[in-house]
Amino acid sequence: MSHDTDPHALPLARRSSLHPAAGAAWRWVSERGVLLATGDATLARYAALSSRHWPEVEDLVPADGTLLLILRPGAAMSAALRQALCADATSPSGASGVLHPIRVEYGGVAGPDLDALAARAGLSRDAYINSHTAVEYRVAFLGFQPGFAYLQGLPAALHVPRRASPRVRVPAGSVAIGGVYCGIYPASGPGGWHLIGRAAVTVFDPLRPRPALLLPGDRVRFVAA
Repeated sequence: MSHDTDPHALPLARRSSLHPAAGAAWRWVSERGVLLATGDATLARYAALSSRHWPEVEDLVPADGTLLLILRPGAAMSAALRQALCADATSPSGASGVLHPIRVEYGGVAGPDLDALAARAGLSRDAYINSHTAVEYRVAFLGFQPGFAYLQGLPAALHVPRRASPRVRVPAGSVAIGGVYCGIYPASGPGGWHLIGRAAVTVFDPLRPRPALLLPGDRVRFVAA
């Protein structure tokens, strides 16, 4: 649903929010869905909204440059929530989120693309691994598979386009690079990212109280095994 939708075609609960304040970049995308354009401030927006209790909000779903709010059935957006959506976002604290040290077996069968990526970056194998482990990553959002975290912070020298031909099967736990992101495959399946290693961790378990190990805003430090 776009901003030029006829307001009289909407339920009364939606009409007052059809045209938010000037400069606000949010819109209705379904009867219960509100999409907020966040750009580089997705985590800041997510953290700010998650820090407060919104009776009308059922879920917050961060993505690449956007944040989706899903309202509870029959709920109307409050004036306070509309104001929060229009407020300026601040960058999240560098110390926010849970820190996860994750051991990785780099190269070999576990990371068949490592040597080619190192050569592409003009680095030795050891220098590539050192570069990958030297930074702290932050979970930007989840997607693709349950528990698949898109990790921000990959050094620019390691950025690489997705594979031209995706693999039919990528082993669970594979540490991979696609574009500007790094990630860990929660389950075996097809995948188009480059594999550089295997993590000694289960990133998704539906039987755990917190099924996804990595949540938006969490931090990751890779450690070479």
